[in-house]
Amino acid sequence: MPSSTAPGQEDDQEACILRFSDLDLKDKSLINSSNSLKAELDGSTKKKYSFAKKKAFALFVKTKQVPAPSYECKEKWWKCCQQLFMNQTSIHRHVATQHADDIYHETAFILKQLAATLSTSKSVTSANKKNPLKEYLTHSHEVSAWLPDISCFSSDELKSGQGSEEGEVLLYYCYCDLEDPQWICAWQTALCQHLHLTGKIRIATEGINGTVGGSKLATRLYVEAMLSYPLFKDYLCKEDFKISRGGAHCFPELRVGVFEEIVPMGISPNKISYKKPGIHLSPGEFHKEVEKFLSQADKEQSDTILLDCRNFYESKIGRFQGCLAPDIRKFSYFPSYVDTNLELFREKRVLMYCTGGIRCERGSAYLKAKGVCKEVFQLKGGIHKYLEEFPDGFYKGKLFVFDERYALCYNSDVLSECSYCGAQWDQYKLCSTPQCRQLVLTCPACQGQGFTACCVTCQGKGDRQASSPTQDSFKEECECTARRPRIPREVSQHAQLSMNPAPEPSVGEDGPLLVPHSFVIPLVMQRELAYMPGFSSCLWLQRTAARCAPAS
Repeated sequence: MPSSTAPGQEDDQEACILRFSDLDLKDKSLINSSNSLKAELDGSTKKKYSFAKKKAFALFVKTKQVPAPSYECKEKWWKCCQQLFMNQTSIHRHVATQHADDIYHETAFILKQLAATLSTSKSVTSANKKNPLKEYLTHSHEVSAWLPDISCFSSDELKSGQGSEEGEVLLYYCYCDLEDPQWICAWQTALCQHLHLTGKIRIATEGINGTVGGSKLATRLYVEAMLSYPLFKDYLCKEDFKISRGGAHCFPELRVGVFEEIVPMGISPNKISYKKPGIHLSPGEFHKEVEKFLSQADKEQSDTILLDCRNFYESKIGRFQGCLAPDIRKFSYFPSYVDTNLELFREKRVLMYCTGGIRCERGSAYLKAKGVCKEVFQLKGGIHKYLEEFPDGFYKGKLFVFDERYALCYNSDVLSECSYCGAQWDQYKLCSTPQCRQLVLTCPACQGQGFTACCVTCQGKGDRQASSPTQDSFKEECECTARRPRIPREVSQHAQLSMNPAPEPSVGEDGPLLVPHSFVIPLVMQRELAYMPGFSSCLWLQRTAARCAPAS
């Protein structure tokens, strides 16, 4: 969500801010997080709060504008979350209910920028006079000055490969100090639109983190633009861009925003800085370390921990052999996970890895700051770069990615199972209940029998909604996911074995549940089963037992 506009757009922005008569931004049911933010502000800053929130809202809405068809009298429509909105009331309502977190983060950022501008405007002005780079950028501050020349290419050439395997997806990040992330945001928005790229880009004062998709020509021009921009050319190189097959179709839209962190760990960069990370290991060096670790006979007594910094649904379908994969939903839970299990890392050599390397930058810095590890290492370039060199190495299974492909395949190993029958399966789909955004592993056979939700609770919701559909659709945390321990406490492998005895028959509202002796609950479901309500788990067992029981 841009926090700045290109020159000449300020009037449009102000007009957009003033046209909010159709939406009460003070409605607590719409943006609760902003109200808590306001309560934390001092008296002088509270006066600017209303302006900051309206500006954040207006800028977000503006980024969703698309041209209306020529036969329409209106000049613009809005597109967001794969939905088309033809009037301001509907887009305002959608943004207020579905993007409250985005508005909250941007409001906080604008307030900080306002406070910083007031206190440092004089010093910044004097510093700019002594900084040739800033002077140069000031003279070329027009966004259009930093867009590549595409006059020699047709629109079809730039768009070729969209919707096919001919395109590419780029994944990259760059930690560097950005004094004007709002301008970078406006430039990135214009650059991606210029090249017909879709994707997601996060910008902050600590740097930029992006993944974009488009034709091979468009992605090449994007990389060239990034490498030639003065603020990035001393930090980025061509090898920092991870490339995979895909295209613009891998993302529903383009989303560019300014945030406090370029990867949401939930801790201010002022407290845990990217400037104090672990020791970077190349894929070759990391491979040797993992090989040495796996060759040890007793890994329980090893002084090394191979730590996966990703979420549980990522490591579920692919991971390094012998790794410790935390059962956490979000990276923002990682610091609490470390705190809860701090003794696990005492006097250990920690080898950390993630998808592209960015989570390890802050994650390793946090772990180092605890002062309990012997050494902290991280895989440079992440799993992406490792698999480019070692497709048949120690990483088994698929690589989860945050776009509509869900996963990349580098080897034939399948590590996960269908959540319903336990058959080998590693292709994610979204839960079939519209309000739930959880990913589910359900094989074709189970899908054919109607098992398309992430749990029995959601399956029941879906059945009810099919019979009485409603127009409103709001995100809702899945009940089975909400019952997961937010921060798991790790135990030794021996303890885990003793804590997982054979499941006993359950008792439902209709009496004892009879399960055939030959029916075994798939191991993959034992953890999920523990987080389901009692009656729901019985219902799931009844359905699954009926399908898995041998024919009489």
